[in-house]
Amino acid sequence: MRSIMVLNSKGGSGKSTVATNIASYYASRGNRVMLVDCDPQASCLEWLAARPSGRSTIIGVDASRGNFRVPRNIDYVVYDTPAAIRGKEINAYLRRAQSIIVPVLPSPIDMRAATPFIQKILENGRIARKECRIALIANRCRENTNIHHQLDTFLRRLRKVPFISVLRESQNYNKAAERGLGIFELAPYLVRRDIDQWDPIIRWLNSKRSQPVT
Repeated sequence: MRSIMVLNSKGGSGKSTVATNIASYYASRGNRVMLVDCDPQASCLEWLAARPSGRSTIIGVDASRGNFRVPRNIDYVVYDTPAAIRGKEINAYLRRAQSIIVPVLPSPIDMRAATPFIQKILENGRIARKECRIALIANRCRENTNIHHQLDTFLRRLRKVPFISVLRESQNYNKAAERGLGIFELAPYLVRRDIDQWDPIIRWLNSKRSQPVT
């Protein structure tokens, strides 16, 4: 079983969008997927409620109020996490994850908040022992803007953490979310550019670089 977590203590960074798209990608390829919503806002569960019955099944779990169990037959568990987690809470989440993706928005506030958060993650023993792997993505970027280039430079300077992709700001994500779908489930001709930006993320998740050292 693979466990993938989307994590950032900063609210509004697009964690739910990234988590639902990862879940829908693996489900649409025949995997048994569980989407664990740890956020009291329950954005992922609302997305699942809108999902058409004819699409690949994704099991939703509300983990915002306590413990839960992952069935043995699950192939992928994808976690969406809440904002404003600190200290021991971060460590508790890291114990559940093999692979972590941290989305960062192109804004000075988000970049400033990302630095101490990423440092806190890197101090965790599981990260140091490579029992859990972490990667960064730039999210909701307007291409060829100054702040986009500033974020790109900022993330590339965090050399201890791989920076794997830039996701553009695209209405395709909203169109998919309204229907309970992922970007991979829309007509290919509509989302070709978006899929190209997701390719490095999927390659990382499917590679040994994202998995624990055994």
